[in-house]
Order: sequence, then structure tokens, then C-alpha cells
Amino acid sequence: MTQQTPHTPTAPIGVVGLGSVGEALLLLLRAAGHPVVGVDTDLDALARVGTRAKASPAPEGTPDPVLTDDLTRLDGVRLAVEAVPEDRAVKTGVLRRVAEVCPPGTPLLTTTAALSVARLGIACGRPADLAGLRLFTPPAPGGPAEPVPTCLTSAQATSAVRELVASAGLTEVEVGAGPAADAGALVLGLLNRAVVLCSEGYASHEDVDTAMRLGCGLPAGPLETLDRIGLDTAHAALTDLWRRTGDTAFEPAALLSRMVAAGRLGRKSGGGFYTYDETGALVRERGDVPDETGARPVRRVGVLGSGAMARGIAEVTALAGHPTVLVARSAAKADAALESVAGSLTRAVRRGKVAPAAREAALDRLVTATGSDAFADCDLVIEAVAEDPDVKRAMFAALGEACAPGTVLTTTTSSLSVAACAEASGRPADVVGLHFFNPAPVMRLVELAHAPGTDPGALATARAFCRGLGKTVVECPDRTGFIVNSLLFPYLGAALALLDRPGADDRVVERTDAAVERGFGYPMGPFALLDTIGLDVSLAIQHRLFDHFETPEHEPSDALADLVSAGLLGRKNQRGLRTAAR
Repeated sequence: MTQQTPHTPTAPIGVVGLGSVGEALLLLLRAAGHPVVGVDTDLDALARVGTRAKASPAPEGTPDPVLTDDLTRLDGVRLAVEAVPEDRAVKTGVLRRVAEVCPPGTPLLTTTAALSVARLGIACGRPADLAGLRLFTPPAPGGPAEPVPTCLTSAQATSAVRELVASAGLTEVEVGAGPAADAGALVLGLLNRAVVLCSEGYASHEDVDTAMRLGCGLPAGPLETLDRIGLDTAHAALTDLWRRTGDTAFEPAALLSRMVAAGRLGRKSGGGFYTYDETGALVRERGDVPDETGARPVRRVGVLGSGAMARGIAEVTALAGHPTVLVARSAAKADAALESVAGSLTRAVRRGKVAPAAREAALDRLVTATGSDAFADCDLVIEAVAEDPDVKRAMFAALGEACAPGTVLTTTTSSLSVAACAEASGRPADVVGLHFFNPAPVMRLVELAHAPGTDPGALATARAFCRGLGKTVVECPDRTGFIVNSLLFPYLGAALALLDRPGADDRVVERTDAAVERGFGYPMGPFALLDTIGLDVSLAIQHRLFDHFETPEHEPSDALADLVSAGLLGRKNQRGLRTAAR
């Protein structure tokens, strides 16, 4: 080994392993102006990273990366990052070889997500020089990264990992090994279920991703996330979880296995659920133009109900220019609904979202009534009453009699049968599902569900109507949960199961939420989300999903049932998992 001179700030940073994580980290470091050396035994990976490096921006004067299959080229780096697959033997072997090339005192970083950093340091013979760099997904500008020094790590290596995070433009987070593992398992389970849903032909990969991004506020759709992680990496992690836990939710989806076997590994291979060019940029696919042939004009809109969803929808339709009638059970409820809409619009004006004149015009278009005969001249009616099948059937029977022929009748349910509502109406061809998300004035997504007897013209009418409201529409057949809830609630149920795990951490609720939010960029963790939805509402949805699917992942949570029985309903009464009366 060549005698080394002291490392300088201009010495390169080494990255060993140029898969999804290694490639992303190398390009991020180069974009920050660091000279880099990338090492991989896969010549195709070296060629791919070389092409993408040429297409990536870097400060003037930044040298081209050195890309090689020769580990000895790490001789002289100021620190080396190991980013090889998550396998103890593989990581240990690579770290030992790196330690032979890089002299003592050179900081060594491992990107392990699940293995003990201290044990890897001991195994490679350099425990003082080794620190962890926990990356929850392939790093991106501003993305999260957790420095993981151990009690054996030297002050120099600890400083090096923190300096690397800062200089690469990443955001340092504190999560912890246990919460990170729990969050990773929750997210992997969600991603796996998204593949199953797509493989069933229930919805396209674009619609699955759009629904989860807009319906749940995820930073990226689950299938897009799999492409970024690497399908082989996700497959290996799922397989490991399945073997260790026996939980079939982690059994890799058959489609995922087939794609890995075919070499469709995601962004790094140029193709996964999406297609990428040689620079790694997404190749935009020309989607089918929605068929709005036969769409009927919608001028006047009816909204049945006076709760939060009904009020929000009425606000949206009136603001979009539709004369709207909101029908409530009583004059008092109708007046309260109108007052609520007016207050919401006033707040929107204060925030600069709505012009004062638009507020006044919307309120002029909105009227209330207490009888279904008020829907007689409506072109489209939106039912938004309680999620009770008997109540909904009664409402649709009344709508079928009150509305003119050709009026499109819609239900906002996401957990009950659209077909049952359609049958009760006596005019099933006119009925579709329109699942708005709460709060309707803010949320852009609408799930459009069609029953077997839905007329294409009614579907086209509903689609064009939603687009006219400025909403993004994803379509699916009538089935309990549609896209979002069928993916979301097993994830929430898996989080609740952590409460019953032997030896459960007493702070598992807040620590898991923090790990999901900080590590994966979700707007809120699963427990905070349950409080937001409402624990009683969540339990009811769990029961309906289980009644339909009858699978363990949809089984209602005993913990959730106990919470609801105790009167803890979440944000609505300030008593829940993350909320408390003050």
C-alpha cells in the first residue's frame, strides 16, 4: 500500500457500489462540487453512471468522476462510502477491502439500513473509523439523511459523516434504528400492496401513483418510489422481512418478482414501472385522452347532505360557476351549512386564495332546501350523507324518483357499494361513485368509480364535470376502498399492530410518526393520520374492507376498537392517539 499524505479538503470522496443509492449519492456529491471516485464491479453500472454524470449539473471546475472497477483507486480519498446491497457478508467483505486500501484514520461510512454499524465496524477491523449514513430512499437534494456514529466511532469519523450530509445538501434528521426499521417496514408493505393492485388490473400504475400522491400527500407515488429505490433492492428487503416475520404482507408481489427476473429494476436499469432515458430522466408516456364522448352538459348541481364533505363540495361547485342547491334534513342544518360555506370562503379570501368578488358570486349561486324535490332541475346530484348503507339506499330511492331522466346521480362513498346505491335508485345506468377527499376545497383528487351497469355517457359526464372543477380524476371499478383506502388502511392497520408487539416501545406512536415523516417525507405519520381521519371512521372503514376482502391485512384493529369504545375519536374531539384535550 502506498504511503499516504494527509487528506485535504480537495481530495476526492469514494463511493463503492453504484446501485440506486450509490449512483444518487455520487451525483449529489458531484453537483455540490466534490471530486468523486465511484467503484463498482458491474461495467454496465459504470457506463450508466458515466452517462448520467455528463448530463448532470456541477459547479464549474468540478472534475469528471473517476469511475472504475478497481478498489485501489480509493487510495487517497478523504473518506469512502460503502453503498453495496444490504447483505451482512457482502458489506463486511467490501468494507474489509476498502479498509486495506484506505489508511487508518480515513473515515469509512456504511449506508446500511438494518445491520448493526458497530458490528460492521468490528468485522472490518476499523470500528473507530466507521460510521453509518442512513438513507431512507436514494438521496435527493434536501432529502433526509441520518448520521449514525456508534460508541466506537472516533470524533473524526463522526464529524466526517455530518460534514458530508451538510455539504451534499442533505437534511440531517434524527430517527433511530428501531423507528427507522418500523417505518421502513410500513412503507415497504404499502409499496408491495400497490404492486399487487396494479397487477390485478384494477388501476393503471399512473392512476395508483396519482391517487396516492394527491389523496395522501405522498412525496411520490408508490410505484415511482419503487423505481427510485430499485425493484431488486425492494424485492430483497421484502423477502428478508417476510422470512423474518412470516407476515404475508411482505411476500413480494408476483409482478415485482417477474420484473426483477426480467431485469426491469427501475430507474437504474432504464425501465421499471416507468421508462427512463439514458440520463435517468423520466420518459413521459402519452396517456390516453379521457373519452368524454356522450358527456352531458352540467349546469345546475345538487348536493345532498350538510356535513363537512357536503359543505366542502357545495363550496367547490358554487365557486366553479355552477348554481348549486344543498339539501339538508332540516332548515337549521341547511342554515348552518350555508353559514359554514360562507365562513370557509371568507378564510379563503383572507389567505388570498379567492377574490372577494368570487366569494360573493359563489354565495349568490348557493341555495339551500330541505326536500329532494329541489333536485328536480339539477343535471348532476352528489350524495354526501352518512356512510350507512341503509341511509344511502333510502336516499338514492328518493333521488331516483325526484330527479329528471338523464340526471347523473353520484355517491361520495369510498367504502360502500356504488352498485347497491345504483340499484336502489331504480336507474342504475345513471349512477357513479365520486369520492372527493376532505377538505374538498383543498384536495385535488377525485376517485371516479363505475358499477357494471353504469352508462358510458354518465361516466363521461361525471369525468368532464370533475375536470371542470379543477380536480384530477382517477378511475376504477366499483370495489370497497377504491384505490386510496384499499392501500392506505392496511398500512394504518400495520402501524396499529405495533402497539401490540411484545416489548413495544412506550413511545412507539410518536417515534414511528417521526420516522415516517422525517425519513420518507410523508406529510404525517400513520398515527397522526388516524387521528385526522377519525378513529371511529377508520374503524368503520376497516370493518367494511375486511367484510369485502377477508384477508389478515384488512382485519380490524383491537386497539382501535378499544380506543373508540373509550370515546377517543381523534382530532374531532381532541382525544386520540396523538391528540389530547387541553
